[in-house]
Amino acid sequence: MGRSRTIRMKIIGLLLVPLASMVVLWGVITAVTASESLELRQYKTVWTNLRLPAYKVITEIQRERLISARFLRSGADKTAMAAQRVRTDAARDAFKQLSSKSKNRSEEIRTQVDAVYTQIDRLDAVRGEIDTGLSDRLHTVEAYNAIIDTLFGLHRRVALIDDIPIYEQSRVTIDMSYAKELLTREQALGLGTVTRAERRLFTQITGNRRFLVDQSLGELDPELRDPQVALITSPAYQRMRMMEDQIIAGGTPQGWLSTTDGLARSFQEAQLRASTTLNERADPVADEVLSRAFLLAGTALALVIVSIGFSLRMGNRLSKELGTLRLAALEVAQERLPHVVAKLRKGETVEVPEVSLTSTTVEIDDVGKAFSTVQQTAVEAAVGQAQLSEGVGHVFRNLARRSQTLLHRQRIQLADMQHRATDPGQLDDLFKLDHLTTRMRRHAEGLIILSGATPGRGWSRPVPLLDVARGAAAEVEDYQRVVVEPMSGQRLAGPVVGDVIHLIAELIENATVYSPAHTSVFVRGDAAARGFAFEVEDRGFGMSAEQLAELNERLASPPEFDLADSDRLGLFVVSRLAARHDIRVTLRGSPYGGTTAIVLIPEEHVAEPEAEAPRAAQQESERPMRVVRSD
Repeated sequence: MGRSRTIRMKIIGLLLVPLASMVVLWGVITAVTASESLELRQYKTVWTNLRLPAYKVITEIQRERLISARFLRSGADKTAMAAQRVRTDAARDAFKQLSSKSKNRSEEIRTQVDAVYTQIDRLDAVRGEIDTGLSDRLHTVEAYNAIIDTLFGLHRRVALIDDIPIYEQSRVTIDMSYAKELLTREQALGLGTVTRAERRLFTQITGNRRFLVDQSLGELDPELRDPQVALITSPAYQRMRMMEDQIIAGGTPQGWLSTTDGLARSFQEAQLRASTTLNERADPVADEVLSRAFLLAGTALALVIVSIGFSLRMGNRLSKELGTLRLAALEVAQERLPHVVAKLRKGETVEVPEVSLTSTTVEIDDVGKAFSTVQQTAVEAAVGQAQLSEGVGHVFRNLARRSQTLLHRQRIQLADMQHRATDPGQLDDLFKLDHLTTRMRRHAEGLIILSGATPGRGWSRPVPLLDVARGAAAEVEDYQRVVVEPMSGQRLAGPVVGDVIHLIAELIENATVYSPAHTSVFVRGDAAARGFAFEVEDRGFGMSAEQLAELNERLASPPEFDLADSDRLGLFVVSRLAARHDIRVTLRGSPYGGTTAIVLIPEEHVAEPEAEAPRAAQQESERPMRVVRSD
């Protein structure tokens, strides 16, 4: 054991720990705030070494793509194409030289720059295919597109900045630059006569560009948006849109190259001006962050000093007061409360003695009364908890039984109305109301299960397990999303059919609730060595390994029902039903990213299939189906 220390020393030590933490926290906050300023200043360096050279490479590749497309379409001058390749190579070499200075700022940037290197090195292979006639215009355009897409991926990766307004505007500006890239793709595809495959790609690119422009303009601030709006509303842009529609319709507009070439240059200039403006905004923001860092550091340091002095003084006073309280506290903690708790566990009647302190200090007297109140409250809480648990069970059971009676009458009346109804719309409404009644019945049974009683719904004869799965799927709200796949012909013993339907329905309900609305939930089943296994699989967001372990522990060993844990009522009902019939329920991750629930029904509840059905009926039953309705 360590050497014993006085209360005074321990209190001082206890106070020094948070004070030391405050000092460390002050240092961390100061360093982080200062580093934010440095990060903002690095934004300009990244622009100079990565983004601006990347824009230049993109521009030259766009020009080379256009000349190559013209060459493949009409045999344009090879001299112009060779000159453009020289300019592209010069921009590529400049990018490699400048990017090497900033590519090691982070692992993500290094990976993206290396990907750009790999793509731009493919230029020679693309050119070789063009020169030898092994590539048509569509293949050539797509090859250049892949290289440019990688460069735009670099733009998006290095545009990250801690200042949210600058980041948001930078992101939108990059989107507008990509819209200009889509325009140049249209330019290359729209030359001369357009093939069917080229027109299909042209139509797709046109729609994407228009959508991207409309979406991005609304997010730009006025300073950056106005030049863009001026271009979008210009007569040249409107003329280009009409030409696009003409190409999509199968025509060949005149003046396509000159119109799009002028617009492409105008868009390029606007995007560079916008990017330069955002780059200039970073420095004032960095200065403001640094000034705020110094002010925060000074204020925090002053508060730390004041806190140290005040804490040491208060610690000295508190140590004197606790010296008097020490003996009384030890008596309560070591003798009285353990004795009371032991008697409560044995079910004996408890009389809680009040804590009497010899000190006449008001604070110590108040603490003594508080100890007495704590003891009394603990005893009353233990007794009340037992009574509450029993009372809640009765309430659940009574309410559920009444609801079951009303729901049974309601279902009889609905069945009669369905037989008498002839209008398809009325039948559909009655069907929805009947399905709602079925779900209400399941919730009423859940209350009975929570109370510890048995719902009472059962079958006298074995039921095919496929029908059990369909019946369970029909009891959930989004039953249209449930796909019940073919199963072997085993049957489930009648007395457990109701509970198994309820159990599977709860799992399907969870799967539909915790997965996107456009996905399906799959229910499978097959014979196992020790019974029959159901699988309920969703394609949602899944759960972590810790969550799966916790829920599997609950399903294997049902805890006492906690009224405060109402979000897990479905799984609590599942665990109760599984424990009642020795059914094993296990949750695990799905290969599709969601969750799979596996329900293993013991072999004593599983009966052999009935006599083999006719072949046509068997083939029909083996088809996967999406549940429509089954009760």
